[in-house]
Amino acid sequence: MKLALYRMATTLGGSLIRLYLNRRLKRGKEDPARFNERLGQASLPRPDGKLVWMHAASVGESLSILPLIDRLRTDHGDWSVLVTTGTVTSARLMAERLPEGALHQYVPVDRVSYVRRFLEHWKPDLALWVESEFWPNLVIETRASAVPMVVLNGRVSAASYDGWLKNHAMIKRILSAFVLVLAQSERDGERFRTLGAKNITLPGNLKFAGGPLPVNALDLQTLQTQVGQRPRWLATSTHAGEEAICGRVHMHLKTKLPGLLSIIVPRHPERGEAVADELRQMGLNVARRSAAEAIAPDTDIYIADTLGELGLFYRLCQLVFIGKSMVGVGGQNPIEPAQLSCALIFGPDMSNFEDSSYKLAGSGGAFRVLNEQDLGETIKTLLNDDKARHNAAHAALNMAQSEAHVLDRVMDCLAPYLIDAESGDKNART
Repeated sequence: MKLALYRMATTLGGSLIRLYLNRRLKRGKEDPARFNERLGQASLPRPDGKLVWMHAASVGESLSILPLIDRLRTDHGDWSVLVTTGTVTSARLMAERLPEGALHQYVPVDRVSYVRRFLEHWKPDLALWVESEFWPNLVIETRASAVPMVVLNGRVSAASYDGWLKNHAMIKRILSAFVLVLAQSERDGERFRTLGAKNITLPGNLKFAGGPLPVNALDLQTLQTQVGQRPRWLATSTHAGEEAICGRVHMHLKTKLPGLLSIIVPRHPERGEAVADELRQMGLNVARRSAAEAIAPDTDIYIADTLGELGLFYRLCQLVFIGKSMVGVGGQNPIEPAQLSCALIFGPDMSNFEDSSYKLAGSGGAFRVLNEQDLGETIKTLLNDDKARHNAAHAALNMAQSEAHVLDRVMDCLAPYLIDAESGDKNART
């Protein structure tokens, strides 16, 4: 019943949907040059031959599939890849990172007419849905088009699980449209099973398949020269409220750790100026990367408010606090800093990365703190103990490398569906 009401509401509510999209456009949340893609109108021609469509919600999910795209293009060079995402930031990153033979479009808004227009143009031979963003109309219409669909790197957070249990009939209908669910962990697999998925495999977390984040060697050398031998730590992908925590931690520690430098990478770079103003009001000396301000000897906090430079700062700092784990919900990706030999600190909530954070903590590569005081004490302990910090960083790297074969397992799971499509029998396993 709820699914039928949803489909009716999105069909009849076209004018309200357009009003909502126009408001997003005015706020910079939509891409004016490619706005029609959100209405299902393609801005690129469909390439000839077989096409695999991958839908990823936003930045983290879209970056996680880059190794898989490279592997598909290597092993199945006659296939083209279409990636859809929903955010302006992810579109910008895909424009920079997608290999030849891969295209990007914005995902159509979940209205039947938009979805059908999208599907009629692209006619995918296989669809891979990354993690757990299930738009009902998009799922149902894709299934109605006889396109085999696979959940890739499937994840169900505790909050999503509780929410879907209250709408069990709806999620069961949605999941029944998928021929295969590739879950990140046993816990995710069990949640998918309870919600109604049938064919579930556990190849692991695809985020482990990505190589170390890239870096500009000249930029790294410049920052290393500016920082010198100063003790330092990094707060990555922070959300509102966490920067103030970092500022207070810095103020508490700077007398105990002479020369201390704290580096903050806001999850949303456009917040950089506001973050800097907040910290300056606390009496801290702040420099901003987006303003081309250098790290001076008296700089307390360096705000790295740029996009796509995490690889630079993970190489500059061996001690990393993972944002959205102290304030907000769910944490951010701990795998990328682990792959670059960083000792990690989490706040109390890493529910978006339950399995990987649990493994990292269990390996000795990460430390979970409960509050601001714990964070400060852990930073002080690890910056004062080089051996403990290096051991933790090494443990994090070893744990990340132990999962590196996940890409082979994912490709083995996808191979039958690729073969069926190549043989012209894409309905064989639906």
